[in-house]
Amino acid sequence: MTAPVSGETIIPLRGVRRMIAETMHRSLAEAAQLTHHAECDVSNLLGVKETLAKRGADVSVEDLVIFCTIRTLARHPMMNGLVEQNQIRLLRSVHLGIAIALSDDTLVAPAIFDADRKTLEDLANARKALIARARAGKLTVAEMTGGTFTVSNLGSSRVRFFTPILNPPQIAILGVGGIERRPWVSPEGTIEPRPILGLSLTFDHRAVDGFPAARFLTDLCRSIDACDAEVH
Repeated sequence: MTAPVSGETIIPLRGVRRMIAETMHRSLAEAAQLTHHAECDVSNLLGVKETLAKRGADVSVEDLVIFCTIRTLARHPMMNGLVEQNQIRLLRSVHLGIAIALSDDTLVAPAIFDADRKTLEDLANARKALIARARAGKLTVAEMTGGTFTVSNLGSSRVRFFTPILNPPQIAILGVGGIERRPWVSPEGTIEPRPILGLSLTFDHRAVDGFPAARFLTDLCRSIDACDAEVH
C-alpha cells in the first residue's frame, strides 16, 4: 500500500459509499449504457409554478418535470421497467426513484411507489416526505430497491447536461440540468429569450434501441413545453 503523502487526506471507501461505488461499477460493467441529450422551453412550466404558488400550492420545478415524466412514461411503457436474468420486465405502475444527496455527499435513489396514480400536489408531498426520511436514515429496503425509473436533478447547479449512470436493474434514468435563459426560436419563427432546460436520458441499449428512447425524450420535451396543458 502506498504511504500517504504529507498534506493528503485519505478517505476509506467503505460503508454506504463503498456500496454505491460497487453498484455503479456493476451498472457500467453489465448494462449497454447510452445517453441522449435534449432541451426544452420551460416558460409554461414556470408560469404554472407561479400560478400554483398563488393558490398556496408548494410545487417545485422538479415536481413539475417529474409529473410530466410520469405521464410521458405512460405513452412509452418500454422505458419503465427492469432488465433481470436476461429478461426485460415492463411494469404498468411507475415506481419513481428520486436521487437524493445526503449530508455526507452520498447519494440514494429511493422510490415513490405508484407515482403514476398521484396528483401533482400528492407527488410533491411524497417527494418531500421521501427526502426527509432519507436524510433521517429511515428508508426501507423496498424503497431503496423498488424503483422502475429514476430522476436525478442537478437543477440547482450550472450543469446543463450530464451522463447519469443507470440504477440497476432499471432500464432508464433521466438527468435534469439547470435552467439557462438564452435566445430561442419560437414555433412562429421569432427569436426571443426563453428559460431553457437541459435533459439527459441514459438508457440500457439491451432493452431499448436509440430511436424509441429518442421518441420518449422528444415527447417529454413537448410535454414540458406545454406544461400548462399537462397540469390542467
